[in-house]
Amino acid sequence: MPALVAALRYPTQRVLLPRTKLAYVHLRNLLTDAKRDRAGRVSGYVAIWLAEELVLLYLTNGELVNATSTQNGETFTALPIAEALSRVPAEPELGEICFHEADAVQLACMYASQVGEETDQKFPGELEHTSPEELFPYLAATTFDGFLQIRVGGKMNYLLFRDGAVERGFLSDGEGGGLVARVQRLFAEDGGHGMRDVRRWEGPTPLPQQAAPALIQAYRELASSIVARLVSEGGDGAPAVAEAARQALLPAHPALRAFAPSALDSRLVRGTTEPAEAVTAAVSTWVTELLWTAASDGPGPETLLGDASRERRHVFQSAGFFDRLPWKVAW
Repeated sequence: MPALVAALRYPTQRVLLPRTKLAYVHLRNLLTDAKRDRAGRVSGYVAIWLAEELVLLYLTNGELVNATSTQNGETFTALPIAEALSRVPAEPELGEICFHEADAVQLACMYASQVGEETDQKFPGELEHTSPEELFPYLAATTFDGFLQIRVGGKMNYLLFRDGAVERGFLSDGEGGGLVARVQRLFAEDGGHGMRDVRRWEGPTPLPQQAAPALIQAYRELASSIVARLVSEGGDGAPAVAEAARQALLPAHPALRAFAPSALDSRLVRGTTEPAEAVTAAVSTWVTELLWTAASDGPGPETLLGDASRERRHVFQSAGFFDRLPWKVAW
């Protein structure tokens, strides 16, 4: 593992699981406990250091809602939740893991700084932005709204600004003192912290929540069932029609990338980083296009959809799937 990745640390409100060997922890049980145990329904992050990368899992009120990864400690990639989980070996021999509670605003800052767009308001070239004597007066004069990421070695720190003044701070050091004193230590020349880097972003926007892998799998099985039923009713071209419709809709509905033919036939859910609303909108549009195009002399769309969705109708109803269809589905 690259040294920069191994050294990464993020602020925490409470340590629920200190950094320990991954072989000692059952990840699925950890996440299930965080979801079911009232005391464990916290917002926070699970950091998993693997041989070649760091995977970060984001939780909101005990629910796993997003994931990112990095192989060099500097550039991050958003991952579908199911893919992030699949990268963790079932019986790992190497690797480490921790589970920390964190404020929702901190999680939003972390995610935005990893995969969000950096603000267009770059620091002026003549500004020594790693010097607090120049940085903070500049931010005050420009009434900056957003947040700073202050990286000191592998420790990540975040300061939230409103109208150029520091409103909140999330710092990785465990030392006492007020916020001002702790920030001063970050910039201390003799702090022995190593590499220092300061960047800024607008926002942050709330932490995005991906569609749950279970919902994606339910939609995959629904689409597969509809295609199979059309074929059984004499529509041999239904698979080709479904794929043509999916390809045509991809530019407007990127969530449909998770529904390629190979994915429909696989039990391994790779998922998408899109939110549940986007996935539901994509699948409802796709199914509508398929049923209009592949109409047959068999059952009408209402009956076909009712039969295909019967077992998981409550899941689809909760997601708003039926509300987006041009037909009224009944069972």
